[in-house]
Amino acid sequence: MTARSTRSTAVAKTRTSRLAAVAAIAVAGSMLLTACGDQTEGAKQPKGGAASADSGKAPLFSKLPADIQKAGVIKVGSDASYAPMEFTEGSKIVGVDPDIAEALSKQLGVRFEFAQGTFDGLITSIYSGRQDLVMSSMTDNKKRQEGLDDEGKKIGKGIDFVDYFSSGVSLLVKKGNPEGLKSLDDVCGKTVAVQRGTIYEDTFNAQAKKCGSKKLTIQKFDTDAEAQTRVKAGGAVADLNDYPVAAYIAKTSGGGNDFEVVGSQSDVGLFGIGVSKERTQLRDAIKEALDAIIKDGSYAEVLKKWQVEGSAVKSATVNAGQ
Repeated sequence: MTARSTRSTAVAKTRTSRLAAVAAIAVAGSMLLTACGDQTEGAKQPKGGAASADSGKAPLFSKLPADIQKAGVIKVGSDASYAPMEFTEGSKIVGVDPDIAEALSKQLGVRFEFAQGTFDGLITSIYSGRQDLVMSSMTDNKKRQEGLDDEGKKIGKGIDFVDYFSSGVSLLVKKGNPEGLKSLDDVCGKTVAVQRGTIYEDTFNAQAKKCGSKKLTIQKFDTDAEAQTRVKAGGAVADLNDYPVAAYIAKTSGGGNDFEVVGSQSDVGLFGIGVSKERTQLRDAIKEALDAIIKDGSYAEVLKKWQVEGSAVKSATVNAGQ
């Protein structure tokens, strides 16, 4: 389970930022499918944002449902607050997801139009007809697929996912990796920093038990920015975050001179493009388009641009999350 599963719960925990516990998604699910309603407002990708190919030349245009062909646009709900996956620059939504959407548009011959919404209202926006898809670093898991809460009780409609990105958690260390860390096991006997109340804290707590007598000291902060500052100052050897977020911090903080990401990802899960279970033709068209951009290399170019190549999937899958 990763990223933005967290975001699921009403944004309670950071990975509350996005990787909340699966239970969180369940609670959010009940809200988003009943009380929450559509909340896709605010920043929008400009009309020409995700450039579309001429529909007459696009190889997969005919695969789309008739209403999408006629409209010439696929409406996408996103909570654009998760750099580098999706975030705002001025009034425009940018990042990995919009760039992947742009590549998909060239296969499908329609424009992808992003609209800002709250994370726990995105699935509702699909079933209300306000949006056609969700692209928001949403973790594909069984509970979301089936519309279940944490106890397995049906709480609403589930959605299908076309899985396009693989992400786990990664260690963020001071530039140069002065402690020579390569994995979570290397933090035993040292001090780490983390945002309080997040899944990352849970990961460090579990590691502390594994460390046993070689005590792991965990410093907890109200924000991840504070944890990063502690690592930068040398008061802690590592922070923990979702891989794409950690990679973006390493790339941008101090002009790329403050941090680096080390070791392999752990707790790896899949992000999926969310589609109504009632729109299998749209789902299958998106899957075919994703396979096409993986094959032609444009998918890899997007991930390279944002320095998240380690999250590439080899082929498109449907509902492969656990």
